[in-house]
Amino acid sequence: MQENVRAFLNHLSVERGASPNTIAAYRNDLEQLVEHATGPHQNAHRISAWPQVDQPFLSEYVVSLHDRGYSATTVARKIASVKSFFSYLVDEGEIIRNPTERISTPRVGRTLPKALSVEEVERLLEAPLKLTTPEAMRDAAMLELLYASGLRVSELINLDTRDVNTSEQYVRCLGKGSKERVVPLHQRAVDAVAAYVQESRPRLLGPRKQEGVALFVNRRGERLTRQGFWLILKGYGRQAGIKGSITPHTLRHSFATHLLAGGASLRNVQELLGHASISTTQIYTHLTTDQVREAYDEAHPRA
Repeated sequence: MQENVRAFLNHLSVERGASPNTIAAYRNDLEQLVEHATGPHQNAHRISAWPQVDQPFLSEYVVSLHDRGYSATTVARKIASVKSFFSYLVDEGEIIRNPTERISTPRVGRTLPKALSVEEVERLLEAPLKLTTPEAMRDAAMLELLYASGLRVSELINLDTRDVNTSEQYVRCLGKGSKERVVPLHQRAVDAVAAYVQESRPRLLGPRKQEGVALFVNRRGERLTRQGFWLILKGYGRQAGIKGSITPHTLRHSFATHLLAGGASLRNVQELLGHASISTTQIYTHLTTDQVREAYDEAHPRA
């Protein structure tokens, strides 16, 4: 059973170009399914091969997910992983019938992303400027770049030095599905990155300054991790007096929201964000209601 899972994950990586984060999520979900199938709680009904899996077993598995307290969003994702896996098994001839065909996915309400106000973003971007350490200069460059481009955090930390062109003012990144896109940068972001590369990055690299290609590095000279950036962002969020949780995606949401509020087209924002479908980008249109209302009140003769 584990061999089939490994083959499926390899298929996702090689043939479908799935990102490491996507593959990790699928691995977690499918290992949980294998554990449920082979675990001692199954006793007489223990599963030893995928052809033995039927709809009643999968229905019971879905119930167990709810019993463990997973949210509807998480359950929906886990069911989607299982459905994709069994579709793969059918295509590969490992099983004859797909047992997930009648397994329904929980309805998940669309949650509007949280966006910072322009004033909150300004306070956040100014927070690292109060310090003069190499780390603070790096942090200022990261925050400016993230808000200027709307990159995902995985795209940000995977940037190499050659990916930011300061003379032409753009960043080139590899997004989901290994799709490359180029995003323009404004002058403040370019200046922050250039200052970091020239002054701060060599100090963080130390004796290894000729070795690494990673753009953003930690004090050991190694590529910064997602978790490392998350902690950095949370710290500056507190310093900036931003209430509530703030995540790397918060800046991405704010980037999209502020562009739309400023008059950018939905199609252009879709391209900048690297969304495969414009329906994914359309969630941001709900966030500009106040601006639309204000424009209506100013422009309509009867308003």
